[in-house]
Amino acid sequence: MATTNDLKNGTVLKIDGQLWTVVEFQHVKPGKGGAFVRTKLKNVLSGKVVDKTFNAGLKIETANVDKRDMQYLYKDGTDFVFMDTATYDQIMVPEATVGDAANYLLENQNAMVATNEGVPLYVELPPSVTLMVTYTEPGLQGDRSTGGTKPATLETGHQIQVPLFLESDTKVKVDTRDGSYLGRVND
Repeated sequence: MATTNDLKNGTVLKIDGQLWTVVEFQHVKPGKGGAFVRTKLKNVLSGKVVDKTFNAGLKIETANVDKRDMQYLYKDGTDFVFMDTATYDQIMVPEATVGDAANYLLENQNAMVATNEGVPLYVELPPSVTLMVTYTEPGLQGDRSTGGTKPATLETGHQIQVPLFLESDTKVKVDTRDGSYLGRVND
């Protein structure tokens, strides 16, 4: 248990049986009436964002979220198997929990897995990853300066937009938050 005075960005609260992360908070002391805390909360599982106001000093239940660096091993049916790099314990993370991160996950790649009481909540990848383009249409001579894009399939099977001059078997840096092309990677 904590009070609203202890709120910080990133704190995970348990409200009505659901887990919410504090995205923003602001202590407000109006000239008349009691102080309160205005917050913006994000549902850990669904990603839904809501505004909620608490009276100052109100007791709220916090949740213990354990974030660990884990290595993605393999896919088992619809579950992804991760291994804790410190203890070598393996956990199964459902496909729905992994979400869009699956588009950029390769075997033996590290990711941050957040759990609450042993239940996986979400998988967090680094801001960018390096992946190989397995297929894209060949570029035409003169396509280097137009600034256009074309679809390219990555080694994970996910499709992104890349500049026209890129060819198959090129390593590219990809933003894991929105899937945008960040540049070529030369070995």
